[in-house]
Amino acid sequence: MGEESAFRTLDDADVAGKRVLVRVDLNVPVDAGKVTDDTRIQAVLPTIREIADKGGRVVLLAHFGRPKGEDPALSLAPIAGEVASRLGKPVAFAPATIGPVAEAAVAKLNDGDVLLLENTRFDTREEKNDPDFVAALAGLGDLYVNDAFATAHRAHASTEGLAHKLPAFAGRCMQEEIEALAKALEKPQRPVLAVVGGAKVSSKLELLGNLVAKVDILVIGGGMANTFLAAQGKDVGKSLCEHDLKGTALEILDKAKAVGCEIVLPSDALVATEFKAHAPHRVAPVDEVKPDEMILDAGPATITHVIARLRTAKTVVWNGPFGAFELPPFDTATVAVAVAAAELTDAGGLLSVAGGGDTVAALNHAGVAGRFTYVSTAGGAFLEWLEGKALPGVEALRR
Repeated sequence: MGEESAFRTLDDADVAGKRVLVRVDLNVPVDAGKVTDDTRIQAVLPTIREIADKGGRVVLLAHFGRPKGEDPALSLAPIAGEVASRLGKPVAFAPATIGPVAEAAVAKLNDGDVLLLENTRFDTREEKNDPDFVAALAGLGDLYVNDAFATAHRAHASTEGLAHKLPAFAGRCMQEEIEALAKALEKPQRPVLAVVGGAKVSSKLELLGNLVAKVDILVIGGGMANTFLAAQGKDVGKSLCEHDLKGTALEILDKAKAVGCEIVLPSDALVATEFKAHAPHRVAPVDEVKPDEMILDAGPATITHVIARLRTAKTVVWNGPFGAFELPPFDTATVAVAVAAAELTDAGGLLSVAGGGDTVAALNHAGVAGRFTYVSTAGGAFLEWLEGKALPGVEALRR
């Protein structure tokens, strides 16, 4: 229990008869008016249900897309019905976020009712965390609950400003996220192994720098591994590689050595001359890549070694795939290591936390997302947390 007391949660909130402003993440993919992936809706149902069941009047705040002012194509109106069907009770919709229309809709609520207000980003003051807009939102509620970890890295009116105006609490989804993350990197069971993959070193520089100081074993995969191999003087042929960052890669390797963090890079690879599914390929040691070949996945010796290191770990943090996992057979390493992590988690010996859009897609592809201890659907917020940054939306909920 110790960890969770750092934040105010629904356990601390008296919601009965109160108007509760609940910031949720309903930024779901929609195709031809139908939600194609309802993960984010499902994630916030427990918080909505709990507040409604305790007699609170639930007023949902959410953004949708990146509108420049009001944009009918980005209205939340269709989402209200999608939430209602999964919640099993009506969800009213107000075509305004603040002002007389929103006020009237909130005033009509009875205890246990649920209302969704229009896209918070239709008002340009939302992203500026404008005090007048924050005050207008605060006037619609008695309490504030933030259940949208995915937006916690942004200090906007509905994600951070409100927490200073009303009694503020973490919703159940937010609470689960911050507790899982604390267990993985703030007070972890050691050894901690981190897997960092993806295309570019440049987008994950701060991440690599922070993890070297915090983890025991850092496994580097994906396109970014090529930059490290090139920095060590290996010829990576036509592989994706940031040659201008070789000096930076060497600095990261030096820093790791200085703090006793073991770095694992691929020793062999699946190489091909073209970037497409089922392209003719071969297994090659990383120092035998031909000039016209590109590294598209880690090879069998690397997979065996990574899984062996994984077996020694108590905690794994994963962000980014090993190879071009969208193109078979270049999904081999990602799937093999993901399955191994899932099996170790099932057996009770490993706490596994993963996050970021590509990573979630890769774990779903491997069929093991449900077997990790925790999978974060938050992209930017998860990355900033891994980089060791304070997230404004989370900090505002500290006791």
